[in-house]
Amino acid sequence: MKKILALLLALCMVFAFAACGSEPAAESDAPSESTAPAAESEAPATGDNVISIGVFEPLTGASGAGGRQEYLGMQYAQSLRPTVTIDGVEYTIEFVEGDNASSADEAPSAATSLISAGVSLVLGTYGSSAAIAAAPYFDDAQIPAIGVTCTNPRVTEGNEYYFRTCFIDPFQGSVLAAYAYNELGARHVYCLGETGNDYDAGVINYFQQAFEELGGTVTVGNFPENNSDFTSYINTAVSESADAMLTPVSIQYSTQIIAQAASLNLEMPILGSDTVDSNAVLEAIQGTSLSLYVTTFYNEGGDPDFDAGFKEFINSNSTNLENNGGNDTIAAVSVMGFDAYNVALDAIERAQSTSPADIYEALKETNSDGVTGNIQFDENGDAMRDLAYIKIADTENNTWINGGSQTVE
Repeated sequence: MKKILALLLALCMVFAFAACGSEPAAESDAPSESTAPAAESEAPATGDNVISIGVFEPLTGASGAGGRQEYLGMQYAQSLRPTVTIDGVEYTIEFVEGDNASSADEAPSAATSLISAGVSLVLGTYGSSAAIAAAPYFDDAQIPAIGVTCTNPRVTEGNEYYFRTCFIDPFQGSVLAAYAYNELGARHVYCLGETGNDYDAGVINYFQQAFEELGGTVTVGNFPENNSDFTSYINTAVSESADAMLTPVSIQYSTQIIAQAASLNLEMPILGSDTVDSNAVLEAIQGTSLSLYVTTFYNEGGDPDFDAGFKEFINSNSTNLENNGGNDTIAAVSVMGFDAYNVALDAIERAQSTSPADIYEALKETNSDGVTGNIQFDENGDAMRDLAYIKIADTENNTWINGGSQTVE
């Protein structure tokens, strides 16, 4: 019996040593794809022949509707141009989403997640406050970012790696002021914005400067974050005998303001900036007697071929339709997203590289003809735009009326 037990013990020890030796032997073979170290390359990538582009957008929160529409334009552009060729090798474009949740507080973590994911460049965002908060992170990481409709000048000021394809608020504010004074005959405008919101404050500030230079007067009201009752502010505009009210606020707030203005039978025209150019806002004003005028980047009908293709894309599945607000009306932010994607791919092609540093250098030499016009960047990284469009809400037919284009000397 002792001999049998000894033999069994010896056999167990042999099997144990054999098992211990089997794992190192396996590791010495070619490792699996999930554990293999990344091959050396000139730039970050999430896989073989893939270029990752970060989508830094508010997919949720107060500006979520606008962010999703902006992203929809990028997705349409990607569907038409899903690859880019570098040194004879075809690379697939992959989006990596970073939801900044419409918040300057959430923006840094969204930016950091995109940087950690190894994106080659970033597109977005809709909303200047989030862009301003994230800009130093992209700058420190030396990842180029292309703002799409973030119009506050502070987005690019002192941030070498942030570019943008839209006009900026000094221009937009001047266009709104000239339209209010010359086209609507307003001499006193009541401006309403959210306290602490960089975008709202910027548009109102530049509007006030331009409007007062024309000879008009401005009063300003500010409401706290998450406010939902705007009746006192609307009544203030009426009691002060204002000729118009400017509300350059988020989609969430503007729809509430419009609903409450309609219930109060507001007679003065409402002015909105590019954030108010939204299908959700258009839906909110339907059936009312209100007058709404907004500045924007593109009017539907400006490029019939683009419009037809994009409408087909919107209607191609229920998710696209939902992200566009439930109809196929073309939002200017979607067209801007489309153009920004193509600016990015043009830069990658000219750089012939996936390296953020090389793409950054190529972006500085951008000269791209998009749906919204020619795009070149000045020394600050801002697009050299000199044209804005006016949209007028058609409250009977759930559509926008083309109010023409505006320039400012």
